[in-house]
Amino acid sequence: MEKVAKMSKRSMHLVAYLKTGPSVGHFGGWRHPEASLEMFDPRTYEHLARLFEAAKFDGIFFADALGVIETFKGSFDHYLRVGGQTSYLDPMIVLPLMARVTTHLGLGATISSSLHHPYQTARQLASLDMISNGRAAWNVVTSTTDVEAQNVGLSGIFPHDERYDRADEVLEACTALWRSWDSDPFVFDKEAGIFADPAKLHHANYEGRWIKTRGPLGVPRSPQGQPVIMQAGASDRGRQFAARWAEMIFATPGTDKETMRAHAEDMRHRLVAAGRDPSACKLLMGITPIIGETESIARERAEYLDSLQDPQSDIAYASTNSGADLTRYKTAEEIIRARGHQGSHSATETLKRKALQENMSVERASAKRQVEEALIGTPSMIADMLEDLFLSRACDGFILRPMTIPTSYEQFCRAVTPELQRRGLFRKEYSASTLRGHLQD
Repeated sequence: MEKVAKMSKRSMHLVAYLKTGPSVGHFGGWRHPEASLEMFDPRTYEHLARLFEAAKFDGIFFADALGVIETFKGSFDHYLRVGGQTSYLDPMIVLPLMARVTTHLGLGATISSSLHHPYQTARQLASLDMISNGRAAWNVVTSTTDVEAQNVGLSGIFPHDERYDRADEVLEACTALWRSWDSDPFVFDKEAGIFADPAKLHHANYEGRWIKTRGPLGVPRSPQGQPVIMQAGASDRGRQFAARWAEMIFATPGTDKETMRAHAEDMRHRLVAAGRDPSACKLLMGITPIIGETESIARERAEYLDSLQDPQSDIAYASTNSGADLTRYKTAEEIIRARGHQGSHSATETLKRKALQENMSVERASAKRQVEEALIGTPSMIADMLEDLFLSRACDGFILRPMTIPTSYEQFCRAVTPELQRRGLFRKEYSASTLRGHLQD
């Protein structure tokens, strides 16, 4: 593959996937000798923010959930005992720390449209966008577990399609609240005693089937007007929602190139049908690189990482995604009957296809090694893989998931990002000051 020094017509986009917990891309990663467990130290997040800004990443975002997962064997024992992918801090507390030490890096939070009132959500995100000077993003999730719903006083999570119907109303309400302020409302005239012009503030007066809010929002219009919207739904209804609202889509990691290209083409058609320019939404593919000075060293690292993971962790994670304990059910049909409204429809369909293709139970189909989905190789080899996916238009960029924190991030930023820049695929300097501006590069 020819490696050119001039910039390509399209610029790759890079976003980092974080959690306020011990692991992100690998359940055993926290056990690695190079892994840090300083998840409660503010300096951890400040270091990561500086790292990604120095590497010219578009931004970062935190995955999150409102609870400790209990799907696997009806208990949170496994996730707590082996260091599962759990959030131990509210990202909305951490993100301002990262905003303070950066000037360009985008800053994203995951907030459930099912479990938070839109006024509170709009207020938090507008505040983050204001103090970061236009760098906030909202990863919109609809939540998939009864535990999360019960933590906020509901009996269980809403049915799949209703979750997205509600999410549409939440986004409509938040948009109305963000627009309740005109630009430049402040006068700051000390002599006349006029602080702001009340004519530039309006009630939202939004009312839908499920959502109602009066407004106006208590936070003035932020530098971006409203945060960048992220979304990761893979079901038909999820893609419909993304076509209407998303500016970034987080595509499932481990998907092959042709499937990704089909996904990208489907989303372009949906965007056009929704009256939007297809270039207005960037499709970012999740990747988990394992980097070595040589390919054999990288593979040795992968094998070592694999040895650190509890053998049941993949089944536990797949149980959460599917909405039912996979150790108790043998077929996808049994899972669907048992889970109620919980789980991801696309995750269950993926398990079902693999089980049928390989003639195995869904439990066995879920028991794959984490490293099977990793990109393994030297920095040049990793860059080759990313270049191929990007230039083939399978995606517009990548969301980086680590095996170990912070070393996986550091290795990528130190070795792979400069190679992408040398090939003219990724920016060497920021040309915009807001996250939305980065995405338009």
